[in-house]
Amino acid sequence: MNSLVIYPSRNLIRGALFMLVVWTAATAAYCYAGWSFQDALYMVTLTVFTVGYGEVHPIDTMYLHIVTMTTMAFGCTGMIFLTGAVIQFMTFNSLQQILGGRRVHNEIEKLKNHVIVCGYGRMGVELAKALRDGRAAVVVLEQDDRRVAEAREAGHLCFQGDATNEDTLRDVGIERAQALASVLPNDATNVFITLSARNLNSDIKIIARGDAVSTERKLLHAGANKVVLPTHIGAERIAEMLLFPETSRLIRESAQMRDLDRSLRGLGLVMEVVVVPENGALTDLTIEEIEARNNGAFYIVQINRREGHSVAAPDKSTRVHAGDGVVAVGRSGQVVNAAFAASREKVRAGRTLF
Repeated sequence: MNSLVIYPSRNLIRGALFMLVVWTAATAAYCYAGWSFQDALYMVTLTVFTVGYGEVHPIDTMYLHIVTMTTMAFGCTGMIFLTGAVIQFMTFNSLQQILGGRRVHNEIEKLKNHVIVCGYGRMGVELAKALRDGRAAVVVLEQDDRRVAEAREAGHLCFQGDATNEDTLRDVGIERAQALASVLPNDATNVFITLSARNLNSDIKIIARGDAVSTERKLLHAGANKVVLPTHIGAERIAEMLLFPETSRLIRESAQMRDLDRSLRGLGLVMEVVVVPENGALTDLTIEEIEARNNGAFYIVQINRREGHSVAAPDKSTRVHAGDGVVAVGRSGQVVNAAFAASREKVRAGRTLF
């Protein structure tokens, strides 16, 4: 197909550059004849737009006749092309938005048990890519024009709209969706989206992002099944690298362990390294007591002692102490972190605090 039809923006740029050259050359030619820059530019503008107000100065030499006729020929032709390119660009964009919106809507109508990703920022980009790599049906919901274009260029099915609007959530098939991930950088927006999504679909799985720790409880009350705190996770990873560099390198950087991690995730499991805190609810307990207390939500596979040595496949009677690094496999990394981060409850009996 002709590039004039396929690339209207390219035609617009070419037309503008051509007219810039014509304007510059013609103005310079009149200035060469002794005209002032203001008069020359005014004369070129009158000629190009074919207004016909009359000459600024008499066109009484062969040189001025040639310059004027050349300006008419190239200027009028260029303006016709440029005007057509502008109309084509505007029409093409309007049709593209209409037809593109209909195509996206039709494709969404065919989906069932899909995942809705609200927000195509840094986290949304990686999340959508990971879900697509895992062969999940994904719909990206984004309001910003630039990010919508980026999502579609990346090959994602992207619907442009406000995720806080219930009608927009219906447009992306919230009633038929399996899960929704709200990963916008604004906590209040994520809370509102979670409330709306839970109201429209009581069975949908909602995972929400929260920047402030205090937002986690609000998101859970709003209806989120799980809350991800990127700042908290990042801090834990840095602490893990600093306190237990060898274990971190083995788990996070080894190709075999990455394959194992992918296999575990395929089974719905994750591997985490958690530092045992002082006066934690599980501190100084045996592995058997820890696993029993958490109803088998995770299993401890290695202990990195604070003194520097590691205990692989530890015995059930082994105790974990403050400062130790515990490598655990469970259904959720957040469950493992929360279990060890919980403080030991204190009970008062009379004047004594246990």
